[in-house]
Amino acid sequence: MHFIDNVLIDVIAGDGGDGKLSWRHEKFIDKGGPDGGDAGHGGDVILAASRNENTLAVFRYQKEVKAQPGKPGGKSKMHGRSAPDLVVSVPVGTVVTLDGEIVADLIVDGQQAVIAKGGKGGFGNAHFLSSTRQAPNFAEKGEKGERFNLKLEIKMIADVGLVGQPNAGKSTLLSRISNARPEIADYPFTTITPNLGVVDIDKGSSVLMADIPGLIEGAADGKGLGHDFLKHVERTAVILHLVDAYQDDVAAAYTTIKQELKAYQPALAKRPEIVVLTKIEGLDAEIVADLLTQLRTVVPARTKLLAISSQSGAGLTDMLFAVKKAVTTARAKVEKEVIEQAGVPVLKLTDTSQQWTVTKVEDGFKVTGFRIEKFAGRTDFDNEQGIRRLRDIMKKMGIMHDLIRKNIAVGENIHIGPDVFEY
Repeated sequence: MHFIDNVLIDVIAGDGGDGKLSWRHEKFIDKGGPDGGDAGHGGDVILAASRNENTLAVFRYQKEVKAQPGKPGGKSKMHGRSAPDLVVSVPVGTVVTLDGEIVADLIVDGQQAVIAKGGKGGFGNAHFLSSTRQAPNFAEKGEKGERFNLKLEIKMIADVGLVGQPNAGKSTLLSRISNARPEIADYPFTTITPNLGVVDIDKGSSVLMADIPGLIEGAADGKGLGHDFLKHVERTAVILHLVDAYQDDVAAAYTTIKQELKAYQPALAKRPEIVVLTKIEGLDAEIVADLLTQLRTVVPARTKLLAISSQSGAGLTDMLFAVKKAVTTARAKVEKEVIEQAGVPVLKLTDTSQQWTVTKVEDGFKVTGFRIEKFAGRTDFDNEQGIRRLRDIMKKMGIMHDLIRKNIAVGENIHIGPDVFEY
């Protein structure tokens, strides 16, 4: 399956069913009362983070995610069935954005987020029976489900992120120490998608390691596939920075990547780091020592600096135990942050305020506001009693008073959402 780490999808929650307009008709009962039942609600669209998912490829050809509508109300006050919620599995680390604003961040396995609410079912006419309304001859339409065009993007969550310039030996190392089997060849940019591998260090101890595709100068500015790759480093607890021993200038190679990480996200430059000189097979100890000395001139004194050979296995054990120690220290802090973030409620995509505005338009007035538009959306404008109820609601909210104050005339139109009726 192709690795797809960002997609645009249309999310459509289910519409609410329509309430029933019905009257009780039984033999020997001259005037039966209203018996139209309420309708069911439309299904929500829910995203659920799953460690069993690792790509968004399923959305490559399925751009629309749509929940079912609620069933309409029936006679004899029969309630329409509500639609089931549509639960869609996505990889852990999926971020959901609407017009650039994060609306959900799924960072732990099993975490769920409602990203589109289903519409409420309309009330049947039996619902409106009261001492002052003995024969309600109207029923509500169901609300429309929310619909959004959302961007889904994976930002991997791994204990260790392997970074370095192209051909630094990241894939070879990952294949040697983990269960991952990345493509390996002796040329730059062999890795064009991130690879994940579980590294068993000792009994009962393992870390999740991500091989991030090679970075080049200018990556933070989007050069090459810079942004596509750098985002996968954001959530790693520890950075394992690999430097090819055969670089002309190992210090410059390290500095280039460090600057790109800092330019992309300043916090990355402060992430716990282990620097590893790779491909030391065939080099004598004196040359390796000299290269490590060159690196130490730019690598902070407190940062662990090691030399390894993935081919021969030299230095791998020391490196793995250094990784374990760094991850153990960083993981406690990261897990605390994850728990805190997981507890943050998902941003609501709808406005629940009762505010409204009335503005003059060419043929009358336009009324806008979340709640009044909701009420209008549930109104059957082919039914005079339904319109009368909407007028009563507008009166209680103060909208009618404002229309009168703005000198609305009989026969002028009132626009609410896509609907229009005469004053």
